[in-house]
Amino acid sequence: MKLRTALLAAVVGLTLTASAHGAYPSSIASTGDSITRAFNDCWFPYVDCPAASWSTGTSSYSHYRRLQAVNNPAITGRSFNHATTGADMADLNGQVQAVIGRSAEYVTVLMGANDVCASSEAGMTPVDTFRSQFAVALSSLTTALPNTRVFVSSIPDVHQLFQLYRWDLGANSVWAIAGICQSMLANPWSNSSADVARRARVRQRNIDYNTVLGQVCATFTLCRFDSNAVFNTAFVRSDVTTRDYFHPSVNGQAKLAAITWNAAVGFLG
Repeated sequence: MKLRTALLAAVVGLTLTASAHGAYPSSIASTGDSITRAFNDCWFPYVDCPAASWSTGTSSYSHYRRLQAVNNPAITGRSFNHATTGADMADLNGQVQAVIGRSAEYVTVLMGANDVCASSEAGMTPVDTFRSQFAVALSSLTTALPNTRVFVSSIPDVHQLFQLYRWDLGANSVWAIAGICQSMLANPWSNSSADVARRARVRQRNIDYNTVLGQVCATFTLCRFDSNAVFNTAFVRSDVTTRDYFHPSVNGQAKLAAITWNAAVGFLG
């Protein structure tokens, strides 16, 4: 009788655990940089537009709205964007502290584009430093919020952006005048061996960062990496705003939301 009772208790315990794990989160917080802030996507140019964010925005395509749509009204009004325009991986742990204060049940991370897109190749974050910064941030988050699910997006392929607008005079002018991602986008028309080699090294750093994101995420039970889904996506011109020829347009935000949401299938509910 005691054995039967113990077995029944164990089964009930497993069922409750599975149910709790399978429930959709009732709050969401985003971390990252200007991509997650949806920079340049409002009617007024050159400002953040968090309502258009792929993650926590109020637009129909965001993870927040999608979670509402899967019969989870409890998440309504519990969407928090802690990304910061200009942030790089060194800033993630600070953003995580704000997320912890929200007790968010689901957190998205899209960080690293600015580590790739430095003012020069020499300015890119060393891979070991990037790894350490990311690991510290995830450790802080999961220690404080052990039941929170964390979704990590890969960094978009900056070399693909270069190829998309390489021969566009308007894009070239904006990149040069605004000093955008000069590690990759400097001298876009050049086919010199030095420039070709530089672009290859920067793209490899982009790949190395994504490898780190996947490896570190895999050491945490409730962390899901997108398996390079974003990096491998071929964005088109309409996915990039022509205000700076760098950030995702509203179309790009919607595509980013769809790609990452598909990568999170089975993880959120």
